[in-house]
Amino acid sequence: MAALGGAGGTPPLNVQRKVAVLGYRAVGKTSLATHFVKGRFVDEYDPTIENTFAKKIRFKRAHFATEIIDAAGMDEYSRLSRNASVGVHGYLLVYSSTSRSSFEKIRFINDAVLRVQGQSPGVVRVLVATMADLRGQRQVEADEGRALADRMHIPFVECSAKENLNVAEVFTTLIKEIEKDTGFLDDQAQPGCAIL
Repeated sequence: MAALGGAGGTPPLNVQRKVAVLGYRAVGKTSLATHFVKGRFVDEYDPTIENTFAKKIRFKRAHFATEIIDAAGMDEYSRLSRNASVGVHGYLLVYSSTSRSSFEKIRFINDAVLRVQGQSPGVVRVLVATMADLRGQRQVEADEGRALADRMHIPFVECSAKENLNVAEVFTTLIKEIEKDTGFLDDQAQPGCAIL
């Protein structure tokens, strides 16, 4: 539900949004979501079945109560869970910059999202490359990720949960994409964003 807000002491606009974090196994989806929500890096790997997190993202006059679905690792045979497909406003398509195979799986994951969402060209997605701190293990250059995102007509963000590089930017970029046509972020300067 949204409550109207504005300048002059008016309460902020409160909006609920649901996003899903999708990607191949062991690409850092849980580390990314955990660092964003709890402000800490989790380095032990325990295969995720599915987790749900909550975080408020505040722009100048709009507060987004964001439910984050951290989905299980996917491959070309995987299907989106009901929770990761029903009522979702946007998707993070995540691969590891240290794994060529996870990058190649993005096409299958993107196809699964589009299939579930009725092939709508307006499905909001952001392509995310994790593990940018592992420079010596890199298998996918940033230019390759950017080129794929350009072909898909979606934004691209490279990040590192371990070094807290662009972690918040990943999620704020997705919210900005979701809200592009709603008007909730109109007249709000980019730096007016805060994570609560």
